[in-house]
Amino acid sequence: MADQKRTGPRRGVDWEDMRVFLALGRHGSLSAAARALSVNHATIARRIQSLEDRLGDKLVDRRPDGYALTPAGRLALAAASEMEAAALTLAREGDEDDAVRGLVRVNAPPALSQGFLIDRLARLSAVHPGLDLDLATDLRPVSLDRHRADIAVRLMRPRDGDFIAKPLGTMGFGFYGTPAICAAVEGGAAPVFVGFDEENADMPDATWLAQHFPRRRVAFRANNHMSQAIAARTGAGLALLPHYIGRQVPGLRECAQTPTREAREMWLLIRGQDRKARAIRTVADHLQQVFEEERALFVP
Repeated sequence: MADQKRTGPRRGVDWEDMRVFLALGRHGSLSAAARALSVNHATIARRIQSLEDRLGDKLVDRRPDGYALTPAGRLALAAASEMEAAALTLAREGDEDDAVRGLVRVNAPPALSQGFLIDRLARLSAVHPGLDLDLATDLRPVSLDRHRADIAVRLMRPRDGDFIAKPLGTMGFGFYGTPAICAAVEGGAAPVFVGFDEENADMPDATWLAQHFPRRRVAFRANNHMSQAIAARTGAGLALLPHYIGRQVPGLRECAQTPTREAREMWLLIRGQDRKARAIRTVADHLQQVFEEERALFVP
């Protein structure tokens, strides 16, 4: 059937079909797309079928965790995004005040969001009243490919994909604890650690700690660095923390414990097709600026 579709004639597309396809590509399921557009499931399915018929290609595959785009679907999604961006540009040109408007979704690790980004990102809401911000703080990265985020802050550069990657600097690490615990460890006492929970034992920092301190005792476990810092502040043990957290949490000081985890690169990512989207560019530029202004908070 797919082969029959590909050999069929291609006709002009309906923008409403494309708008529904955008929602499905971004949200990944019929129910989520239906909620976003305030329509029912049948309307979503009918519009997707209509678009596939018009384009002569299968655009989505149904999977247990939702819908996945086919290669033709990824091309169609990129084209639909460009159409949407062009429509938004025309709308902005018609605005007398030329204000920045729209929803921009940012994805970043939870500790980086809670310990650094929330306060600094929220300032944009006051500067641009028409700008809506959505900060997703998932421990596992949210997909840019599937349009579940518009901007991502990552601790590694992507190796493939149509992304524009901007360096944000490096994130240094150290062991932090209460002054009493640090003094004891620096005096020769065996360190007791605060670390990641078992569900996140494959996280890079958890793996590093296990490799370098194989006989360690982990007295308290939590799923992100901010929670670990709070536990360390109460005296639970030493926490391997990014400097931007350890230096800001009252009651903690850096401990002279070696070895120390190597610094990690930070990158800001946007899709190549969004490079001219004004709202996304405004948020991306702001993020680059705040990371540059507060570089000393991150470096060793």
